[in-house]
Amino acid sequence: MPFRLVLLLGLFLAALPGHASGPDGEALYRQHCAACHGYDGMGGVGIPLALPDFQYSVTNRYLKTTIREGRPGRIMPAFPSLGNKEIDALVKYIRRWAPGKPFRYPVTPVRGDAARGQLLFKRHCAACHGPNGEGGKGTGVTFSRPRDLPIIAPALNNRGFLNAASDQFIKATLMNGREGTPMVSFLKQGLTEKDINDIVVFIRSFEKNRPPPRKEILETDQATIVFESSYDLETTVNNIKDAAVGNNFIIIREQTLDDGLVPPGKENPKQRIIYFCNFAFLNKALLVDPRVGLFLPCRVTVVEKDGKVLVYAINPTRLSRLFNNTELNQMCHEMNDTYISIIEDATL
Repeated sequence: MPFRLVLLLGLFLAALPGHASGPDGEALYRQHCAACHGYDGMGGVGIPLALPDFQYSVTNRYLKTTIREGRPGRIMPAFPSLGNKEIDALVKYIRRWAPGKPFRYPVTPVRGDAARGQLLFKRHCAACHGPNGEGGKGTGVTFSRPRDLPIIAPALNNRGFLNAASDQFIKATLMNGREGTPMVSFLKQGLTEKDINDIVVFIRSFEKNRPPPRKEILETDQATIVFESSYDLETTVNNIKDAAVGNNFIIIREQTLDDGLVPPGKENPKQRIIYFCNFAFLNKALLVDPRVGLFLPCRVTVVEKDGKVLVYAINPTRLSRLFNNTELNQMCHEMNDTYISIIEDATL
């Protein structure tokens, strides 16, 4: 076959669906992004990426840096395992919701008075973004903000945000607001361009004055907490209930492990689960991150096997690593200590 014909055939096949080279942006989005930002980009736990006002205000650099670095201590994780081509494919797919060229901002830094900007920030920004730019509480879904707000205020003192956002990007956001979100135009609120410049300079000062991060809790324990009880199964179950109540928990219910999975009367009485809850702690945890509901209410499993009575519980500190939320890590560490205290009281 002549070389020219082979070349033309190769080019033709490459143009066919299924023969395109490079990463699949849609597949990457569904795998890494859709669970939080929605399959249609209209948000959920994460911000709504498909909002036209968001699309036309963020640069490709902002999106790429955000994907690479995330927002440390917040819900947005970093994706260090994704290469440049994969990130490019992701950004290209995200951009399909608002076709057109993204805005390009000047690279010149904003000049202003940081001290004056701090006063303006406290007056106009702190109510949503926190007095130190730490961002709104929670993650942005119904437990952490009113249902009519599509997003939670981002953390402006966050390293990931400061690395992704240029001075001019921050300035444009303050001047124009973000339609479809609680972020209003400061110009329409009566502030001047000088006022906005001062606020931008103050926000940029977080790079030097950012509050020290909370100490990360690094656990090397197993995914489950396991204790062997010194008592028989019934005594251990009753001890668990008493210890939970003694730690300000309410017993919700007790059932066999296979309840509902086998015909009535066929349950294994030597495998039991005790559900209990401290509602004040529950509400506090849900405000920090509603996804904590995936492993609440608290539960302990008691199993009699081979002449031993074993007590099992999920290790909350292991689960919290999945959520990239420093504040939740602290609470899960506290919950882990509570689990151990309850089980020790019941089994020793």
